[in-house]
Amino acid sequence: MKRSFGIGLLMLCALIGQAAGIRCYSCKDYTASCSKQRDCTYDDGCLTLYERGGMTYRQCLKFSDCEHSRLALMYPQVSSFTFRCCNSDLCNSALSSAASPLIGLLACVMVMW
Repeated sequence: MKRSFGIGLLMLCALIGQAAGIRCYSCKDYTASCSKQRDCTYDDGCLTLYERGGMTYRQCLKFSDCEHSRLALMYPQVSSFTFRCCNSDLCNSALSSAASPLIGLLACVMVMW
């Protein structure tokens, strides 16, 4: 009984983390020191768009809009760019944060104990 309750609680923690919206950095600057954060909706991802001239855009974006042709329409003032979309909390920082989901799962395990 205790074991099945623990497994159920662990699964619930994992699902809650997936159903909630994520947080993304949200700024437009020439440096990698963006600290402003924004809560996104559940179907958003985080965008990092690098303009050829050095400007970097970071924001929430519908994950389905994360393709070159759509971004070109959304940013007509940017002639040449590369981009990256991701779907974990604050993954559009200058540093990689791939461990974020793992940290959330470990926190749930710690609370369970």
